[in-house]
Amino acid sequence: MHRLLADTSSLEDSSPALSRAALRHLKVIRPKEGEKIELFDGRGSWREFEWTDGRLVAAGEIRRGLRHGRGLVLFACVTKGSRWDWTVEKATELGATRIVPVISARTIVRIDAADRDAKRERWMRVAEDAARQSDAKWLPEVCAPVDFEESLALVVECECYVGALADPRPRDFLSAIASAHHDLSKPLAVFVGPEGDFSPDELAALLKVATPVSFGTTILRAETAAIYGLGVLKAYLDSETP
Repeated sequence: MHRLLADTSSLEDSSPALSRAALRHLKVIRPKEGEKIELFDGRGSWREFEWTDGRLVAAGEIRRGLRHGRGLVLFACVTKGSRWDWTVEKATELGATRIVPVISARTIVRIDAADRDAKRERWMRVAEDAARQSDAKWLPEVCAPVDFEESLALVVECECYVGALADPRPRDFLSAIASAHHDLSKPLAVFVGPEGDFSPDELAALLKVATPVSFGTTILRAETAAIYGLGVLKAYLDSETP
Protein backbone atom coordinates (compact mmCIF):
# COMPACT_ATOMS: atom_id res chain seq x y z
CA MET A 1 0.00 0.00 0.00
CA HIS A 2 1.26 3.48 -0.86
CA ARG A 3 1.75 5.88 2.05
CA LEU A 4 1.68 9.66 2.17
CA LEU A 5 2.73 12.01 4.95
CA ALA A 6 -0.06 14.37 6.02
CA ASP A 7 -0.95 16.78 8.79
CA THR A 8 -2.73 15.26 11.77
CA SER A 9 -5.79 17.40 11.02
CA SER A 10 -5.96 15.96 7.50
CA LEU A 11 -6.43 12.47 8.89
CA GLU A 12 -9.65 13.64 10.52
CA ASP A 13 -11.21 14.73 7.21
CA SER A 14 -13.24 12.28 5.17
CA SER A 15 -11.72 13.78 2.01
CA PRO A 16 -8.45 15.44 3.11
CA ALA A 17 -6.48 18.26 1.54
CA LEU A 18 -2.87 17.24 0.94
CA SER A 19 0.42 19.11 1.12
CA ARG A 20 2.35 19.92 -2.05
CA ALA A 21 4.84 17.13 -1.31
CA ALA A 22 2.04 14.58 -0.83
CA LEU A 23 0.35 15.74 -4.03
CA ARG A 24 3.62 15.26 -5.91
CA HIS A 25 3.89 11.70 -4.60
CA LEU A 26 0.26 11.08 -5.53
CA LYS A 27 0.97 12.23 -9.06
CA VAL A 28 3.95 9.89 -9.30
CA ILE A 29 2.14 6.77 -8.06
CA ARG A 30 -0.94 7.39 -10.24
CA PRO A 31 -3.42 5.45 -8.07
CA LYS A 32 -6.09 3.36 -9.73
CA GLU A 33 -9.78 3.58 -8.94
CA GLY A 34 -10.46 1.85 -5.63
CA GLU A 35 -6.79 1.65 -4.63
CA LYS A 36 -6.05 1.98 -0.89
CA ILE A 37 -3.62 4.67 0.29
CA GLU A 38 -2.49 5.25 3.87
CA LEU A 39 -1.99 8.73 5.26
CA PHE A 40 0.24 9.03 8.34
CA ASP A 41 1.26 12.07 10.35
CA GLY A 42 4.69 10.97 11.60
CA ARG A 43 3.40 11.27 15.17
CA GLY A 44 2.00 7.78 15.55
CA SER A 45 -1.38 8.18 13.82
CA TRP A 46 -2.51 6.87 10.47
CA ARG A 47 -5.68 6.22 8.47
CA GLU A 48 -6.58 4.27 5.36
CA PHE A 49 -8.17 6.08 2.41
CA GLU A 50 -9.46 4.96 -0.98
CA TRP A 51 -8.89 6.62 -4.35
CA THR A 52 -12.40 7.28 -5.64
CA ASP A 53 -13.43 9.55 -8.53
CA GLY A 54 -10.07 11.33 -8.52
CA ARG A 55 -9.90 12.01 -4.78
CA LEU A 56 -9.12 10.35 -1.47
CA VAL A 57 -12.07 9.16 0.59
CA ALA A 58 -11.76 7.80 4.14
CA ALA A 59 -11.99 4.00 4.21
CA GLY A 60 -11.26 3.35 7.88
CA GLU A 61 -10.89 4.90 11.30
CA ILE A 62 -7.86 6.79 12.59
CA ARG A 63 -5.44 4.44 14.28
CA ARG A 64 -2.78 5.39 16.80
CA GLY A 65 0.32 3.43 17.73
CA LEU A 66 2.30 3.35 20.94
CA ARG A 67 5.94 4.33 21.13
CA HIS A 68 8.50 2.87 23.52
CA GLY A 69 8.70 5.00 26.64
CA ARG A 70 12.43 5.62 26.19
CA GLY A 71 13.78 7.66 23.30
CA LEU A 72 16.48 6.47 20.92
CA VAL A 73 19.04 9.15 20.04
CA LEU A 74 21.85 9.16 17.51
CA PHE A 75 24.73 11.60 17.89
CA ALA A 76 26.88 11.30 14.79
CA CYS A 77 29.55 13.44 13.17
CA VAL A 78 28.41 14.40 9.68
CA THR A 79 29.94 12.29 6.92
CA LYS A 80 30.56 13.19 3.30
CA GLY A 81 27.91 13.46 0.58
CA SER A 82 25.34 10.72 0.27
CA ARG A 83 26.75 8.80 3.23
CA TRP A 84 25.05 11.19 5.64
CA ASP A 85 21.73 10.97 3.81
CA TRP A 86 22.05 7.18 4.08
CA THR A 87 22.68 7.49 7.83
CA VAL A 88 19.55 9.62 8.31
CA GLU A 89 17.53 7.19 6.20
CA LYS A 90 18.62 4.07 8.10
CA ALA A 91 18.33 5.76 11.51
CA THR A 92 14.71 6.62 10.65
CA GLU A 93 14.03 3.01 9.64
CA LEU A 94 15.48 1.83 12.97
CA GLY A 95 13.15 4.09 14.92
CA ALA A 96 15.49 6.84 16.10
CA THR A 97 13.51 9.50 17.94
CA ARG A 98 16.22 12.13 17.54
CA ILE A 99 19.19 12.56 15.19
CA VAL A 100 21.86 15.06 16.22
CA PRO A 101 24.39 15.90 13.46
CA VAL A 102 27.72 16.95 15.00
CA ILE A 103 30.61 18.98 13.61
CA SER A 104 33.78 17.93 15.42
CA ALA A 105 37.42 18.98 15.04
CA ARG A 106 38.16 16.25 12.48
CA THR A 107 34.83 16.25 10.67
CA ILE A 108 35.61 16.63 6.98
CA VAL A 109 32.27 18.26 6.19
CA ARG A 110 32.14 21.86 7.42
CA ILE A 111 28.75 23.60 7.53
CA ASP A 112 28.48 27.36 8.05
CA ALA A 113 26.12 28.47 10.79
CA ALA A 114 23.99 30.30 8.21
CA ASP A 115 23.43 27.07 6.26
CA ARG A 116 22.56 24.76 9.14
CA ASP A 117 18.80 25.30 9.18
CA ALA A 118 18.62 24.66 5.44
CA LYS A 119 20.60 21.44 5.90
CA ARG A 120 18.20 20.36 8.60
CA GLU A 121 15.19 20.90 6.33
CA ARG A 122 16.82 18.77 3.64
CA TRP A 123 17.58 15.98 6.08
CA MET A 124 14.00 16.09 7.36
CA ARG A 125 12.84 15.37 3.82
CA VAL A 126 15.19 12.38 3.72
CA ALA A 127 13.69 11.15 6.99
CA GLU A 128 10.16 11.67 5.69
CA ASP A 129 10.86 9.60 2.59
CA ALA A 130 12.45 6.86 4.72
CA ALA A 131 9.43 6.76 7.06
CA ARG A 132 7.02 6.65 4.15
CA GLN A 133 8.80 3.72 2.50
CA SER A 134 9.52 1.70 5.64
CA ASP A 135 6.04 1.80 7.21
CA ALA A 136 7.39 3.82 10.14
CA LYS A 137 4.64 5.60 12.06
CA TRP A 138 6.92 8.14 13.73
CA LEU A 139 9.35 10.69 12.35
CA PRO A 140 12.55 11.46 14.23
CA GLU A 141 13.45 14.95 15.32
CA VAL A 142 16.34 15.90 13.04
CA CYS A 143 18.35 18.68 14.65
CA ALA A 144 20.34 21.37 12.91
CA PRO A 145 24.08 20.57 13.05
CA VAL A 146 25.79 21.45 16.32
CA ASP A 147 29.45 21.87 17.18
CA PHE A 148 31.01 19.15 19.32
CA GLU A 149 31.13 21.33 22.44
CA GLU A 150 27.40 22.09 22.09
CA SER A 151 26.57 18.40 21.72
CA LEU A 152 27.90 17.59 25.20
CA ALA A 153 25.04 19.48 26.84
CA LEU A 154 22.62 17.21 24.94
CA VAL A 155 24.58 14.06 25.75
CA VAL A 156 24.18 14.55 29.50
CA GLU A 157 20.41 14.38 29.04
CA CYS A 158 20.79 10.80 27.76
CA GLU A 159 22.20 7.46 28.79
CA CYS A 160 24.87 7.63 26.12
CA TYR A 161 27.38 5.08 24.80
CA VAL A 162 30.34 5.86 22.58
CA GLY A 163 32.40 3.55 20.41
CA ALA A 164 35.88 4.34 21.69
CA LEU A 165 39.39 3.02 21.21
CA ALA A 166 40.08 3.39 24.91
CA ASP A 167 42.80 1.74 27.00
CA PRO A 168 42.00 -0.72 28.45
CA ARG A 169 39.68 -1.97 25.71
CA PRO A 170 36.06 -1.35 26.78
CA ARG A 171 33.40 -4.02 27.05
CA ASP A 172 31.46 -5.01 23.96
CA PHE A 173 28.38 -2.89 23.42
CA LEU A 174 25.76 -5.58 23.99
CA SER A 175 27.28 -6.78 27.28
CA ALA A 176 27.70 -3.21 28.52
CA ILE A 177 24.11 -2.24 27.95
CA ALA A 178 22.70 -5.53 29.24
CA SER A 179 24.50 -5.16 32.57
CA ALA A 180 24.07 -1.40 33.05
CA HIS A 181 21.95 0.15 35.79
CA HIS A 182 19.55 2.14 33.62
CA ASP A 183 17.96 5.48 34.36
CA LEU A 184 14.61 4.88 32.70
CA SER A 185 13.85 8.60 32.64
CA LYS A 186 16.62 9.17 30.09
CA PRO A 187 16.65 8.19 26.40
CA LEU A 188 19.26 5.74 25.19
CA ALA A 189 21.88 7.23 22.88
CA VAL A 190 24.97 6.37 20.89
CA PHE A 191 27.69 8.81 19.82
CA VAL A 192 29.79 8.09 16.73
CA GLY A 193 32.83 10.06 15.67
CA PRO A 194 34.00 11.26 12.24
CA GLU A 195 36.09 9.48 9.61
CA GLY A 196 39.27 10.70 11.34
CA ASP A 197 38.02 9.78 14.85
CA PHE A 198 37.67 12.14 17.78
CA SER A 199 40.57 14.36 18.79
CA PRO A 200 42.16 13.34 22.14
CA ASP A 201 40.55 16.34 23.88
CA GLU A 202 37.12 15.51 22.44
CA LEU A 203 37.33 11.88 23.49
CA ALA A 204 38.42 12.86 27.01
CA ALA A 205 35.47 15.26 27.30
CA LEU A 206 33.03 12.72 25.92
CA LEU A 207 34.14 9.93 28.25
CA LYS A 208 33.20 12.13 31.20
CA VAL A 209 29.53 12.00 30.15
CA ALA A 210 29.26 8.78 28.09
CA THR A 211 30.15 5.12 28.55
CA PRO A 212 32.88 3.71 26.26
CA VAL A 213 32.03 0.46 24.47
CA SER A 214 33.56 -1.74 21.79
CA PHE A 215 31.93 -2.02 18.38
CA GLY A 216 33.72 -5.30 17.62
CA THR A 217 37.06 -6.46 16.29
CA THR A 218 36.95 -4.77 12.89
CA ILE A 219 37.28 -1.08 12.04
CA LEU A 220 33.91 0.27 10.92
CA ARG A 221 33.33 3.23 8.65
CA ALA A 222 31.66 6.12 10.44
CA GLU A 223 28.26 5.55 8.82
CA THR A 224 28.43 1.79 9.50
CA ALA A 225 29.30 2.42 13.14
CA ALA A 226 26.32 4.76 13.52
CA ILE A 227 23.85 2.16 12.30
CA TYR A 228 25.57 -0.67 14.17
CA GLY A 229 25.32 1.26 17.43
CA LEU A 230 21.73 2.32 16.84
CA GLY A 231 20.82 -1.26 15.92
CA VAL A 232 22.19 -2.59 19.22
CA LEU A 233 20.17 -0.03 21.18
CA LYS A 234 17.04 -0.77 19.13
CA ALA A 235 17.40 -4.51 19.76
CA TYR A 236 17.76 -3.86 23.48
CA LEU A 237 14.66 -1.63 23.57
CA ASP A 238 12.69 -4.19 21.58
CA SER A 239 13.66 -6.89 24.10
CA GLU A 240 12.18 -4.71 26.87
CA THR A 241 8.86 -4.29 25.05
CA PRO A 242 6.15 -6.66 26.37
